[in-house]
Amino acid sequence: MKILVRAISNYKIILAIVLLFAIAASFQSYFQQARTFGESTIKYTNYNNYVIFEQSFFHLTENKDLYQLYPEEHWDLFKYSPSFSLFFGFFAIFPDLIGLNLWNILNAITLMLAIYYLPKVDLKQKGLIVLIFLIELMTSMQNEQSNALIAGLIILAFGLLERQNYAMASFCLVFSVFIKLFGIVGFALFLFYPHKWKLILYTAAGSIILFALPLLVVDFQQLTLLYSSWGNMLKADHSGSYGFSVMGWLQSWFGFAANKLSVVAAGVILFLLPLMRFNLYKNYLFRILTLSSVLLWIVIFNHKAESPTFIIAMAGVSIWFIIGDKNLLNNILFISAIVFTSLSPTDIFPRLLREEYVIPYSLKVFPCIMIWLAILYKMLLMKNEDTDLPKQTSL
Repeated sequence: MKILVRAISNYKIILAIVLLFAIAASFQSYFQQARTFGESTIKYTNYNNYVIFEQSFFHLTENKDLYQLYPEEHWDLFKYSPSFSLFFGFFAIFPDLIGLNLWNILNAITLMLAIYYLPKVDLKQKGLIVLIFLIELMTSMQNEQSNALIAGLIILAFGLLERQNYAMASFCLVFSVFIKLFGIVGFALFLFYPHKWKLILYTAAGSIILFALPLLVVDFQQLTLLYSSWGNMLKADHSGSYGFSVMGWLQSWFGFAANKLSVVAAGVILFLLPLMRFNLYKNYLFRILTLSSVLLWIVIFNHKAESPTFIIAMAGVSIWFIIGDKNLLNNILFISAIVFTSLSPTDIFPRLLREEYVIPYSLKVFPCIMIWLAILYKMLLMKNEDTDLPKQTSL
């Protein structure tokens, strides 16, 4: 047992595991046979998402519309900002196998380092947090998604804010928004810290820089056309499915075809309720629980949430469980998240149960919804004297 504790507390061992998983996911995606997607009869590489990102860089430099279908190259649309296309040029210049590995390693290492940058959390707890979301991280990397990078940027921003490094914290959050817009929820963390005028100025400066960065390869007229096209694509995309979200859960359990904007508005109100307790802003436990709430909110109120998105939510679950109260209800909720959120998409989970129950009844998101509500409940009832994190997690 002592050997296991030392191993979990050794960040080099955790780093080696994370790197191994990133490389394994990359090689698995690269060497799997080509396959079809949706109703298409064309076979594409198994790392189709990476190809979408990669080709967006070349489309950008060729003055093409980033937000049209290119069925001769890949399946599905590119849905990120023009700035992300330029950023992805770093990976696109390499052969696919190298670029794919670098991309997955960036996602994994950013998230891991963000966890290890959290203040007031010991090494054993940090190691446990990473190990808890490792399966979900693998799912995200097997789909070459950017979600681990987004989670890492938001968590890293929190660590930077705690250390009053407002410039870098602001840039991390702005960068997350220029990857996927839902990163904007992370700006709620600004409420806890002084010198808000600095935070606003740094955010404005970072936004202007990232907005204009594609001007390195396109002219201003083309850039405005790209942002207009991106906006039109996102509007059309909003009418899509409910995904693994609160909206999807309401529909599958109760047959309630909820208005998405109404559900999101209700989610915003619930999210903000604990933040009305201004006297707890100096409480570190309150602040880090808000971080977990942010990470969960981003996913469960995202009408396009799919399985690889849940690394963001599971990062929030992992932080909540390790630093939070250990009682029967929390333990049940945590085990439910491990089983239904993390394990249900894997081969470990019985396929029949996944297809008959987990997917039709949105069981992947249900534990995350309950955990988010448990976090809100804890924050609403927290006492002023609850200023320290709980004692180290036993193992």
